[in-house]
Parts: sequence; C-alpha cells; structure tokens
Amino acid sequence: MTRLMLGRTLERICKGVLLLCLLHFLIMMILYFDVYTQRFDLFSRFNNGRNGSRNNVSGAAGSGHHFYYYNLSRPNATLASYMATGEQLMPSTQPETNQTPSPKPLPPCPENPPGLVGRLLIEFSSQMTMERVQKENPNVTDGGRYTPPDCRPRWKVAIIIPFRHRENHLKYWLHYLHPILRRQRIDYGIYIINQLGEDTFNRAKLLNVGYTEALKDAEYDCFIFSDVDLIPMDDRNLYHCYDQPRHFAIAMDKFGFRLPYAGYFGGVSGLSKKQFLKINGFPNEYWGWGGEDDDIYNRITLNGMKVSRPDVRIGRYRMIKHERDKHNEPNPQRFNKIQNTKNTMKKDGISSLTYRVVQVKRYPLYTNISVEIGKPPPRPIKG
Repeated sequence: MTRLMLGRTLERICKGVLLLCLLHFLIMMILYFDVYTQRFDLFSRFNNGRNGSRNNVSGAAGSGHHFYYYNLSRPNATLASYMATGEQLMPSTQPETNQTPSPKPLPPCPENPPGLVGRLLIEFSSQMTMERVQKENPNVTDGGRYTPPDCRPRWKVAIIIPFRHRENHLKYWLHYLHPILRRQRIDYGIYIINQLGEDTFNRAKLLNVGYTEALKDAEYDCFIFSDVDLIPMDDRNLYHCYDQPRHFAIAMDKFGFRLPYAGYFGGVSGLSKKQFLKINGFPNEYWGWGGEDDDIYNRITLNGMKVSRPDVRIGRYRMIKHERDKHNEPNPQRFNKIQNTKNTMKKDGISSLTYRVVQVKRYPLYTNISVEIGKPPPRPIKG
C-alpha cells in the first residue's frame, strides 16, 4: 500500500514537472517570437529607408517624391521616435547641379556669307504692310533684334534711322533690309529716332541721339546711320564696320548711280564706336537740309582717317521718291559751317549733346525712340 501511494506521488510529481517544463517552453517561445518580431521590424524600417534613399536618387528625382516605410504598430512606438530615425535616413534635399556639357563655341561668321544673292530687284509699287513684313521675318525678336544662330559675328551693329512722318517708307525699308541683314549674318538692332514736334529737322543730332540710346540697350561696337528712303540693290554691300569709316550709298539712282563728288558722305554710312568717338560724333548745329554729311567727312579726314567705299557695282541704291519734308528746308548757313569744321568739331558733337527722351517703344521689327531735341537758334538778321 505504501509502495502504491509512493508510485502515484512520484507520477504526480513527474506530471507537474512536465507541465512546468511545457509552461516554461511556451513562455520562452512567446518571448522569442516577440524579440524576433521587434528585430525584424527594425530591420524592415532600416532597409526601407535605405531603399527610399536609393529610389530618391534614381527614380524619385524625376517624380519629386521620397518614399519611406515606418511601422507604427510596435508597442510603445511613437511618431517622434520614428521621425528621428527617418531624419537620419532622409537624403539631402539640396538640389543637384546638372552636369550638362558646356555647348561648343560657335565658329566666327564667314567674311563672305554663302547665302548672299547679289543684285536685287527693288520696287515700291506693291502695297506694303507691317503685318506682312512681320510674317516674313519670324526670327527677328522684339525691338528689331537678330543674332545669327550658327556663327559668331565680329561686330554688334546698331542701325540708326533719323525719322519724322515717314511711316510708309519705313515699311519698305524693313521689308527689304531685314532679309538682307539676316543673309549677311549680322548681329543687329534697328533704332528709329523720331523727332517730335514740327520744328526744323536736325538729322545729325538725331543720329547722335541714336548712338547714345542704342548703347543703353546693348554693347554695340558698330553703328550704321541710314536714311529711311534708301534701299541697297545688292546684298553683298555688307552692313558692318571696317578699319576705316565706311560710306555705303555711293551710287544712288537719283545721281545716275554715280558718286556726286569726292567728299560725299551722305545717305548711308558706318563708323565703329572708336571711330565715332574719335571725331566727337556728329555736329548738332545743322538745322534743316544739307551740310551735316560734309561736316562729318571733314571730321574724318581732319582726324587722320580715310573713307572706305564698296565697289560702285555693289554700292548701288534706290531711293523712294517723295517731296521734300516740311520744316526741312535747305540750311542757308551750311556752307559757312562746313568751312569751320576744324574749329567747331571738338566742342560741337556727342560731347555737347542735349535732348529729352519722351517714349521708348519696342515693336516686333524695330525700336522707336521719340525725342525732343530743341529748336534752332534764331537766324541773324541781314543788314
């Protein structure tokens, strides 16, 4: 009986120990899986954060988004604790500079552009509109600016036109000159210097104004001064500057396509910035028609320079026929002034220029600058 009770007691003890072992095993498994789950969670967050960094470099750069994975289901986890980890994993938000290769420098424009036509047919019988001229020149930008896209011109040219009440002439001038200048591969801008009011016209002073105002717009180093009624008949007459002051319009139709006299410098001429400053620009005191171009010729020769000209077969021009403008009558004092150029050129010129700009307006084909330039001094009473 005693042995039987002892055996049952041992059996119960063994079962109890076994139950304790099973309980211990279950507790250990629970703890083990809990720890494993936390470690896996940390690893997942780290791995996703790293992948997010990689995706930001490769893919998210194009989409503008960053992707991170944060598991907030962990016990006692807070958003702040994960944000600290996320800031450590977050890639830099500094913009990356695109390492694009620098464009190759453009070659110099050829001295003799290959697209020139040569002799041109110039006529003024067909009706001309600004809308038509604008459609013909889509590559010309506001203000009448153009730069060749495939080469680097030597000169940056400002074309200056003295102006008053010549709107119809301007349409033809723009119609012909824009295509010519583009074929010549000229980097240019066109400036119409409009004299306001009805006082006596002063061509040379307006040209001085154009020189001054154009330099406020861009760093020009070459200046072409052109009347609005003169159209070149050959696009080989290149509108840029030369080693010496240039006279372009040497053979006008109104003169029988001949130079009227050796010292003639009217119509269309060109000077570099250096040449222009050397002669102190143009005279300001020639009110009315005539004389200022001869004064300019004298300034050039008195400063040790010579006038260069194209071949007579290339320097041909057609003039738009018109009546002489009102308030631009011949200047009776022009001959006396021409004889005194040596005495007046240092004090009368760009250094003494005064005027007032009233309006600057950029049109699709040119820049219009309206100015007040004053009035001529009263003429001395004869007798």
